[in-house]
Amino acid sequence: MADIQSMDHMEEGQTATVAGIRLSGSMRRRLQDIGIIEGTNIKCLQKSPAGDPIAYLIRGAAIALRVEDSSAILVR
Repeated sequence: MADIQSMDHMEEGQTATVAGIRLSGSMRRRLQDIGIIEGTNIKCLQKSPAGDPIAYLIRGAAIALRVEDSSAILVR
């Protein structure tokens, strides 16, 4: 996947690499603390029936993120 898209557009089972984070402040720091930094591989595990939140596999841990937050994370 060479194109850059926001993380919330990943399909279940799809793997991508973090290209950047379009957030600042405490939320950016929180995402970095759970391992979302440039170059990290992420797998979309499951989307809830309503589409929010979405579960991702990040550095061996399953993490659920709201669409509001995952839409600010760029992946390729």
